[in-house]
Amino acid sequence: MSASMSAPETATAPVKLRAVGVGLLLALVVIATAASGAREGQTRLTPADIGAMAKGGAGAGTSGVAGIRTTVLSGDPTAAGLYTIEIRVPAHTRIAAHRHRDDRSAVVVSGTWWFGYGLHADDALLEALAPGSFYTEPADVPHFAQTRDEPAVVYVTGVGPTDTRYVDAATERRP
Repeated sequence: MSASMSAPETATAPVKLRAVGVGLLLALVVIATAASGAREGQTRLTPADIGAMAKGGAGAGTSGVAGIRTTVLSGDPTAAGLYTIEIRVPAHTRIAAHRHRDDRSAVVVSGTWWFGYGLHADDALLEALAPGSFYTEPADVPHFAQTRDEPAVVYVTGVGPTDTRYVDAATERRP
């Protein structure tokens, strides 16, 4: 350990490095897919197209909290392979600490998404993510989220199959 790094910084370095690696991996997958020129699997969706797609309840890879609406934009989160889902989260929704088995990255599309990492939902650990914000959900790293006075829309991408496991099974909320 270098003299300039403290123990807490060193402990978070592997998590930060893993998050950067996940982001780079997903970027390479997107670039490789685009560069392949394959006509199969090409998808272009306008906001109107997405609005017209079937909406479901809190689906695979979501928290399972009632009121969340999920749209599968690409792939299948229950099967092996790359997927992207849209989650629409109503105002005043709290999601307890949980994990997913796959590395995931996400972009906040609208609203303010309050997101934090940890074994328990702790308001002091939440960060307000405005539209255009990016974050990662490394595999098996507990995280939690909430909305406040406005709903939020978030796009989540991962390599399935995915799942959701609550840190405390008693806090698990299903529709």
